[in-house]
Amino acid sequence: MDYATATTHRPLLQEDEEDDSEATFYDETNYAGSINAGSVDAIPSTAIVGSRTVRRTVDDGGGGGGLRIAPVDKYHFNYAVFYLLGMTTLLPWNFFVTSEEYWHYKFRNVTANDSSILTPRQIEFQSDLNIAASIPSTLFLLLNAGFGHLISLPVRMVGSLVLMFAIFIGTTALTLIDTDSWQDQFFLITIASVVVVNAFSATMSGGLFGIAGQFSSDYMSAVVSGQALGGIFSASADILALSFGAPPTSTAFVFFIVGTLVLLLTLIMYIVMSKTLFFKYHTASRTLMKSSMDVDGLTRELLPRQEPTFWGVLRKIWLYGFSEWLVFVTTLSIYPAVTILVGSQTRGHPWNDVYFLPVVNYLLFNTGDYIGRVCAGMFEWPSHSPFLISIMTIARIAFVPTMLLCNIQPHHNFPIMIHSDYIFMALMAGFALSNGYIANIALIGAPKSVNQQEKEMASSMMAAFLGVGLACGSTVSYMIIEMIK
Repeated sequence: MDYATATTHRPLLQEDEEDDSEATFYDETNYAGSINAGSVDAIPSTAIVGSRTVRRTVDDGGGGGGLRIAPVDKYHFNYAVFYLLGMTTLLPWNFFVTSEEYWHYKFRNVTANDSSILTPRQIEFQSDLNIAASIPSTLFLLLNAGFGHLISLPVRMVGSLVLMFAIFIGTTALTLIDTDSWQDQFFLITIASVVVVNAFSATMSGGLFGIAGQFSSDYMSAVVSGQALGGIFSASADILALSFGAPPTSTAFVFFIVGTLVLLLTLIMYIVMSKTLFFKYHTASRTLMKSSMDVDGLTRELLPRQEPTFWGVLRKIWLYGFSEWLVFVTTLSIYPAVTILVGSQTRGHPWNDVYFLPVVNYLLFNTGDYIGRVCAGMFEWPSHSPFLISIMTIARIAFVPTMLLCNIQPHHNFPIMIHSDYIFMALMAGFALSNGYIANIALIGAPKSVNQQEKEMASSMMAAFLGVGLACGSTVSYMIIEMIK
């Protein structure tokens, strides 16, 4: 059973409907679900939308009547694109983070023969990457929550995707250039690229959460599940590249080419989706309200009181926001900056020397994260109890000290009490499952706790809480790395 589509609650704002085998759509300028609708008088008395026949009803209040037609998501196309968009929001982060072998090669000690001894830059790079990604992400998510409505949605979404695509082209080109003689300059270029690409990624993410909040909760689940699926995709691509045994620069070239093509596909699919009737219907509520004001005097009177306020929405969702913030503080404090330093208990085998890190640290984590998000979307428990969600989030902090007792190399200030690879894998699986489940359940619950006109702002604010959690977690991870060294 497809949980994401079987439980979708689409608004049916009419009293009579009949099943019809035909799938006919009226011109989008002639129905109220279109952003081009001028007034409700343009609605025909009978319309066929998707596979349903919808009849016009008249308002008993004497306001002239009105009808809003709810199109269907034909072939679940919009749902699939939301999945792809969710995957793309974290694609730059996932691809930069997962290329661990490539960064180790680029920042190796070129004058030493022993490559097993890590340089300070190799040890600290993941932490530097976290900070360079989280600070602009947080800033732009906050800006989007407060001022995103001043910039049109197409500009935010399409513009961000185009610029991310351009930066990935540059990153791919750098894999083919010998940077051994200018490692410091290459480091600064890489960090600058991470800052810029994550700023645009956050802009896109904030806009996407705002859009998804206007649809049913299944579409929000598609976005957050897609984010985890992006991690699985990047980890699988990295493992596949490693299996060919090619040099790190060659595998990184193929790896980043794949990421560039995914960004291009996402850009095309978003443009196509934005032209569908289903998408226009759910994102055109403000236009519909304005057109209805010409007919319904009561709407004209009530509309100013329906505008959401920042503090009013915050009072309703702050516990959900706290949980979203804390779950990512906990995760980013040790993943991936600390967990990549955990080595296998044995050496001398391809599994231990080559595949242990990408499989356990990236593929296992992202798979568990994805399963957790999917389960949250299926059960939606306890989405109506923000207090219980916050308790679960606080209890999850116990993973941090436990992980620090694993086989971290090098280790100076923490004893190694957990040597077994299997115990570490079990801890990583629980860590990932809880991250995905709590993150998704909070994002699902927040829009449900506010009024319809507040959903977009609530979803954007939740994205901001997420971003602040990433920034705080990255800062904590930096301090932990300093303690480990």
